[in-house]
Amino acid sequence: MLKSVSGALLWRLAQAVVVAILVGVLSFAMMQALPGDMIFRIAAARFGYDNVTVENAELVRSQIGDPAGIAAFLGWLSGVFQGDLGVSLVTGEAVHSEIAHQFGATAQLAGIAIILSLLIGPPLGLWAGLHPGGLFDRATVVLASIFKATPQFLLGLVLIVLFATTFRLLPAAGHGEVRHLILPGLTLAIGLAANTTRITREAVVQAKSSDWWRFARWKGLSEGQVVVRHGLRHVAVPVLTLIAAQFVALMEGVVVVETIFGWPGIGHALVHAVFHRDVPMVQGTALVMGLAFVLVNALADIAARLLDPREVAR
Repeated sequence: MLKSVSGALLWRLAQAVVVAILVGVLSFAMMQALPGDMIFRIAAARFGYDNVTVENAELVRSQIGDPAGIAAFLGWLSGVFQGDLGVSLVTGEAVHSEIAHQFGATAQLAGIAIILSLLIGPPLGLWAGLHPGGLFDRATVVLASIFKATPQFLLGLVLIVLFATTFRLLPAAGHGEVRHLILPGLTLAIGLAANTTRITREAVVQAKSSDWWRFARWKGLSEGQVVVRHGLRHVAVPVLTLIAAQFVALMEGVVVVETIFGWPGIGHALVHAVFHRDVPMVQGTALVMGLAFVLVNALADIAARLLDPREVAR
């Protein structure tokens, strides 16, 4: 077991190094490919669009040099391996300090979304899997398919119209209070819950047809006892794996949802950084999101190995 866990950690560490290099190269290349003069965009972010002049642009150029040059990229990459993400071209602040502030808000929103999805998805999938073919099962499958196919920006707008505009129960945007978390968290959670519902249902249906389930029932255990004592461990493994796999979709959703609801997180900041051509901020934000994906997958691998009865038995 320990050998298996250490092997998984070493593999994820190697992935983190590859992610750091690829994210830096790709984000740098994409920023260069964007149309328009990068220096004028940065000057507009610093001085305002009404005050963008050739003089201000040249002032910015003299201060930051060529942000799209190879030397700038190599300097950034060297700094990354020394723990330095560089300085924002717009604010002049250290990138890591800005990301640390923004990532806290994103982690809060993502955490709420995951908790809500786990409160919604697995219980529905568990009940549907225990009663396959019934009305509840069919309705759950249909609704899960609908919500899985619904774009998050559309779902967010629908929730705003219903709960903020029509019934005025919740704010459409804002930050700082628990009620501001509900609509953006629910927007992210519904899509996640649709997938966890489907995976949980399939895992339960498969478990019910297995030999160990029939043996447990033959010993006299009730269906509820089989679920609690044995079934939950088997169901938890694919659900954890799915959550880790969905982290990319969650990060993509965060960018959209934070923009819609005005949430001051890393996704919202990334949109502004791209718009303002703040190359170090884009590279640093993309790197943090990529490394977070590797970390989540590593934790999911370890948890799955600890929960999987087949691994425990080795």
